[in-house]
Amino acid sequence: MSDRNPPTTVPRTIGRILFALLFIAAGIYHFVETLGFAAMMPKFLPLELRKWVVWISAVIEWILAILLFVPPIRRKMGIIISIFLILIFPANIYSAIMHIPMPGQEYTPPIYLWLRLLVQPLFIWWILWATSPPKDKR
Repeated sequence: MSDRNPPTTVPRTIGRILFALLFIAAGIYHFVETLGFAAMMPKFLPLELRKWVVWISAVIEWILAILLFVPPIRRKMGIIISIFLILIFPANIYSAIMHIPMPGQEYTPPIYLWLRLLVQPLFIWWILWATSPPKDKR
């Protein structure tokens, strides 16, 4: 196969579709619960700036979701999305330390805030797997 259409598998394609749907839904939720996401950032940043960061990250999630389906850059997109997930991870750490409820909730038990930190590495593994070519079966 050529670099224009790198090899993939049905499970990896399904994985990309599900991940893209997750990112699109997350982006929508960033607009619906802007203040909840803004609360996950330190208060020394002005609220207006935090809201803009939330909105921009939502648009970035949508763009990344769409670019997952451009075969020549599929693998690069997996790496870029992984970097994006690493860059937003500090907001989850801050949220857990400061006991900031998940967006859309008035209270989130602290254990859930800490368990959420385990989800990010799973997302990174998921997208790297879904965007990587299958191993040769020799």
